Amino acid sequence: MIFSNTAPPSVATDDLVAAARVAEREGRRPEARALYEAALHALRGDGQAPLAAALLRWIARTYQDEGKLEVAAEIAEAALHVSELADDAAGVAHATNLLGNVEQVGGDLQRAAEHYTRALRQARAAGELQLAGMVEQNLGIIANIRGELRTALRRYRRSLSIHCGQGRSAYVAHALNNLGMLCTDLRRWRSAENAFTAALDLCAELGDTATSARIAGNRVELWIARGRWAEAREACVRAGEMAERAGDRGTLAEVWKHLAVIERETGHPEQALRHLEKAGKVARERGDLLLEAEVAREQAQVHWARREHRNTLQALNRAHRLFSRLQARRELAEVDARLAELESTFLAIVAQWGDSIESADHYTRGHCERVANYACALAAAAGVEPEVQLWFRMGALLHDVGKIVVPAEILNKPGALTPDERRLMERHPDAGVELIGEIDFPWDIRPMVRHHHEAWDGSGYPAGLAGEGIPLSARILCVADVYDALATDRPYRPAFPHERTLEIMSREAGQKLDPRLFAIFRSLDLSAVAEPALAAA
Repeated sequence: MIFSNTAPPSVATDDLVAAARVAEREGRRPEARALYEAALHALRGDGQAPLAAALLRWIARTYQDEGKLEVAAEIAEAALHVSELADDAAGVAHATNLLGNVEQVGGDLQRAAEHYTRALRQARAAGELQLAGMVEQNLGIIANIRGELRTALRRYRRSLSIHCGQGRSAYVAHALNNLGMLCTDLRRWRSAENAFTAALDLCAELGDTATSARIAGNRVELWIARGRWAEAREACVRAGEMAERAGDRGTLAEVWKHLAVIERETGHPEQALRHLEKAGKVARERGDLLLEAEVAREQAQVHWARREHRNTLQALNRAHRLFSRLQARRELAEVDARLAELESTFLAIVAQWGDSIESADHYTRGHCERVANYACALAAAAGVEPEVQLWFRMGALLHDVGKIVVPAEILNKPGALTPDERRLMERHPDAGVELIGEIDFPWDIRPMVRHHHEAWDGSGYPAGLAGEGIPLSARILCVADVYDALATDRPYRPAFPHERTLEIMSREAGQKLDPRLFAIFRSLDLSAVAEPALAAA
């Protein structure tokens, strides 16, 4: 967890504000908020606008820490307007920085960076050096998430230098925490440990329980990165206890995420998934996109290790979507690599089985790939989602895999089949489903394998399904399969020309073929349907 600072300016405080600050440090946010609100209602007289704006910002911060981002944004906007009306330049800068924090937690890094850049300019113009240090740190966080590590390091060091010049404070601890996390990413172990230790020592000195819990949670990543699982587990237990005492569910969710990594790496995937489920729930409740994306990535890792490929793909796609919103380039590169590895695994399976099918059935040589090309073109035109089209192609390539169990002399018989031979041939859809049953394809290809010989009027096999009771993927595949069967040479007749093939199929529309899908298929320019190599699918 990287810290975004929204600290108030140095203002005179009464007992209510002092008590609120203590409650906030100890993680008692509802109590702190009530005290801030009481102080706000107690304001009297002229010249109180700067303090009123500060109280509004502190109230907004308690909502942000609880994941109530819309409420936090509304109150931060109110604080900004109060400061603008009062011509309070420092208050404007603080409110602008707070709005950047809210956008960052909500996942809009571009808008967050715009707010921070404006806040840095405002802080410098107002002579708010401490705020400038906080904004430098927040801009460093954005750079870190985006993978711009040198920029992040430069901004963190600048922030730390500013805060150290202002004296020992929680802001110094925040800067040290972020520096420790970056050094962990850079594998500078000693520098990371020194930064975390100094930050925790300072928090202990200040009595800042909530910040201590977050830093302790972040230091777990150092032990994980070094593969020191015993130290990592012990650190998780300590950080979790501190977070529980501070009532900090955000930090607790981070601890659960770290525990999941430890359990996965030490051979306990079930426990890992349970921890990730809890962490993901908190991330969604709080609107924390970064944590949600990291949880999805870790879930994919666990599912991959368990060879649960469908679950792996779902988690990877979820992580990819969230990291894309965050423009998190380092994480996207990692997710993309895992997706490519997953796809390569299945392409290898399909290629191997495709060779097995064609070695037995001379007719099917090239048939599966041609059918896959036609089916994918029709699927795209019929509105099948782009993200599943790779897996749709694999289903099409494997639709005749059950023919492996049919004797070659039946597959290649030039004349009509006997009733017994026909029954054996018609077993191939069910046999295909049995063959792929043990493989957890990321997208369910079984309906394509089992039902591609069903007919629109219910006269097909193996289940006699009819109309829209036939899965859409199987109806699409049926159109492509029939076209290729007519347009290529068979053992008992030569291929029909393209126009003659479509003419024959038109008589089957509404009987064997889905009439709507055939109409779409007929409009396709099949000469433009390439036959790419399987590896380029």
